[in-house]
Formats: sequence, structure tokens, C-alpha cells
Amino acid sequence: GLLLLNWSGLKRMSTLEEICSGLLVEPLPENRGRNPGLPHAPTRTPHLTAAEERLALRNALRYFPPCHHATLAPEFAQELRQHGHIYMYRFCPPIAYPIHQYPCRTPQAAAIMLMIMNNLDPAVAQFPQELVTYGGNGQVFSNWAQVSTGGIPGTMVDEAPIRKRHEQGWLMEMSSSLDHCIQRIREARAAKLPLSLGYHGNIVDLWERLVLEYQRSGELLVDLGSDQTSLHNPFSGGYYPVQLSFRQANQLMASSPGQFRTAVEESLKRHVAAIDTLAEAGMFFWDYGNAFLLEAQREGSGGATEFRYPSYVQHIMGDIFSLGFGPFRWVCTSCDPKDLEVTDQIAATVLEEIAVGVSEGVRQQYHDNIRWIREAGKHKMVVGSMARILYSDQKGRVCIALAINKAIADGRVSAPVVISRDHHDVSGTDSPFRETSNVYDGSAFCADMAVQNFVGDAFRGATWVSLHNGGGVGWGEVMNGGFGLVLDGSEEAAKRASLMLNWDVSNGVARRCWSGNSNAYETMERSMEAETQLRVTMPYAVEDQRVLDQALDQALD
Repeated sequence: GLLLLNWSGLKRMSTLEEICSGLLVEPLPENRGRNPGLPHAPTRTPHLTAAEERLALRNALRYFPPCHHATLAPEFAQELRQHGHIYMYRFCPPIAYPIHQYPCRTPQAAAIMLMIMNNLDPAVAQFPQELVTYGGNGQVFSNWAQVSTGGIPGTMVDEAPIRKRHEQGWLMEMSSSLDHCIQRIREARAAKLPLSLGYHGNIVDLWERLVLEYQRSGELLVDLGSDQTSLHNPFSGGYYPVQLSFRQANQLMASSPGQFRTAVEESLKRHVAAIDTLAEAGMFFWDYGNAFLLEAQREGSGGATEFRYPSYVQHIMGDIFSLGFGPFRWVCTSCDPKDLEVTDQIAATVLEEIAVGVSEGVRQQYHDNIRWIREAGKHKMVVGSMARILYSDQKGRVCIALAINKAIADGRVSAPVVISRDHHDVSGTDSPFRETSNVYDGSAFCADMAVQNFVGDAFRGATWVSLHNGGGVGWGEVMNGGFGLVLDGSEEAAKRASLMLNWDVSNGVARRCWSGNSNAYETMERSMEAETQLRVTMPYAVEDQRVLDQALDQALD
């Protein structure tokens, strides 16, 4: 059933009685409107007809008894006209709370709500009041009533996210001066010192300045380059054209979408031209896979028409995924840093134990991630709930999950732990421009892994599963299958974790094995040796390519 929550308390945790009362309507919570201290999503431009506006308003009012329609309809209509969407700011929730404060019948239901609230915590979300975790577009829910009844050198054109990253420690320095950025790059290179530097400005300006420095001096300041510009939603806030300021772009986006689109297209051509120039000078460039080169191709940018740059999955991550390693995640629902510290220690110990007698490639992955998990805590990079992400393979994930579950049972960890993974993983996502860009057997456009993991994880005991589109690459360009599993210290949780994690990873490795990846083939053989119930039909490779040519030459038209 649905978990009904009331989010009326912004500065305090609601009482048990209030939370169990469902969507608060008696009385209605105070309408606080938009918080001016938070970053907000750009105004949408849906260009609704009068009939469509009436339909949107009618749909929004479905959540509330008729006695409140006269009060809510005007403010919802104003939101629709002013912001292009009905967000229902009146019902905006607070942040994630420790799991024991959720008065639910099961810890699983409480964990679901904790995860949702964490994604929309202002410390985590990009536009928290518009329900956008990251990427500038996709929403966790359509409006706040759904939450209450139901239960994501860098350059930023918007100052709010870059300042947040600096305050949270992800950036060592930030600057709005290109001169200063170039100076700091040169100083760090000369001193051979690490530096994470965020530029508050438009990425096109930065790329073009790097070109100018090269043309002036012959000095190539960037050896390795990539670009994470959000082009999965280029005309509604994902991309800001270099010709306009941030404020001007937001205004033009709302007042004249056609002119804004033209500005984006012109900016994209300059964007790609600068990257092409630096690449020709010797910079190695990866496409991040967030539709940058795809959208540039659509707009006719010459350098991107043949996808001349590999995605980083094609060049690096695909082979790591094929070894079975990807971003395994766990969340300590107590929100207690001590629990996170204990789970970090557990994970490190487990990896050290299993990193014996494996191949060199697998051993290197284990050792790199042992170093990461040993050092992660001291950097204090956690925001929102107490969560950790660690690259691990099938065996590592199962062993870590079972060890954490045992620690919950014997009291070393004080509350349930949710295990999950990023959608950018071995097997959770089918995305021909990112996660499956190195699947070369013609099946990169099939949603095999996402759908099969969605169903298979559900059968094997996941607490919840999800199947969704988008994922930072663009609607219609990617399919994601996700899960969450609550470890509560029980034998049942241990059984579920073992069954589900073995499937969740091996399904993706098998897919990559069938596409011809040698790492995946070796990993699949090793997995079947370790897990006797796992049986995968293995592909045969064509050893003599001449067989193909001869057969086609002899075939009749």
C-alpha cells in the first residue's frame, strides 16, 4: 500500500499523528511559496492551449477535496502561468530524517521515504523545490502532492551549484575570471600539484580561451578533456548559449523559445569548433555521453557529425564494467556517521580478503577501491544521508552486503542499511551513447539489461525496483532499471541480497560477454565457477574472419 506522509513541518519533524494523517488538508499548510534562498529551475514554456491549461489545473486538484479547490486553484493557476508547471510549493517537504523517526509499519517503507527525501534535500538536489535532483530536467515526482501521497576543471553558468560544490569540498577553488583560471592552471601544472578549479561562467568561453592561449603561445594547457554539458534537454535549461548571460538566457527561453533555440544552435557550433581545435593540437577528448555530441550532430556541427570522439565508456569504463566492477552504493538509514565508518571498515576488510588469487586486472581494481574506501571518510564529502559509493564486482558486492547485514544483526551497525547502485553501472542501463556504447554486436539500442534487471531483481527479493527513461542522456535515448534492498540483519535479508546481487551484476556481464568483450567472457567464466547455480550460455567467436567474406561472396543476390 501507499505510505501517506504529511510534510507540514519545515523546521521540525512532524508528530507521529500528523505524519500518519496523509496529505495534510485539514487545515491546509501555510503557503510559503518559493524559497528565494534556493536555486530554482528555469521557467518552462509548454505553450498550453486554454483547454490544456484547464486540464492541467483539473488534474492538479484531483489530490484534494472539493472544499479546498477555491483556495488552491488560484495559486496552482499562478504557478502554471508563471513557472510553466504546477509544483504545489505549499506542500514542499523538509529533509531526510533518520529512519527511526518515520512511523511506518515496516523499515522497508520508511527506507523508501528516506531515500526520496534525501534526493530532494537542498544539500543534494539541484532544484529542490522543483523536485529536480540533478541534470536540470527530470523530476523525482511531478509535484509535491505526489510526494506526500506516494510515498538526484568544471564550469557552471549558474553560480548556485558551483558554490555548493565548493562549500561541500568537491572543488578546491572557484573563480569567475578566465585570466585567473588560466593563471592557476599554469601554476598547478608547473608545480605538479593537484587542483580542482571551478569556473563560474560559460564552458564555451573557457574552451575558446584555451584555444586562444594555444594559438598565442603554442602551449596546450589541457592534455585530457571531457564535457558534461547537459544536452539531454538543450532548449529548456540544459544548455545556456555563450552569447547570452544566465539571466538573459532564462528570459529569452521563456519569452521567445524559437530565438533561444537559434542561439543554442549557434553556440553549439562554436563549442565543438573549440574542442576540435584543441583535439587537433593533441588534447585527448572523451564524450561524457550526455547527448553533447549527439545534439551537436543534429545541429550540424562539422566536428561531431562522425562522432570522432569516443565516449569514456568506449575507451575506459566499458572494459571495467565487463570485469563486473561498477558503483555499488549503500545508505546508512540511521544518518549516523559512526554507522558509515563501520560499514567503510567492513567493506575494506572484505575486499582485502577476496583480493587474493585473482587476475592482475581484477586485483588492481580491488586495490584501487580498497585505497578509496580506506581514505573516503577523512575527506568528509558526504552530503544528505550517510551514503557511500564503492566500485565493486559481483563477489565483492555480495560479500559486503552479507557482512553489513551481519553487523546489523549483532549491533555493530545501529539501523538498517539500504544497498543499491548507480544507474551508470555494469548492467542497470541501456544507453547507446553511454553505458552500452561499447556493445558492438548491434544490440546497443535494445533495452535488454534494464528491463531484465528490473524484473529479475524484483523476483529475487529487491525491496523496490524502478524502470525509467532519460538518465541524463535524453528522453527516448536510454532506459534504466534500478533497485533498492533493505538489509535489516535478518536471514531473509541475507538470502535476498545474495540472490539479487548475483543476478544484478551477472546479467550485465553476460550481455557484454555476448557482444564480444574478452574481459566479460573471462569474468563470466569466473562467476560460474564461484556460483554453481549460475549457468550462462557462452558465445563462440568467429576465429577466421575470411569465413565471413567467403560466405558473403558466394551468396546469391
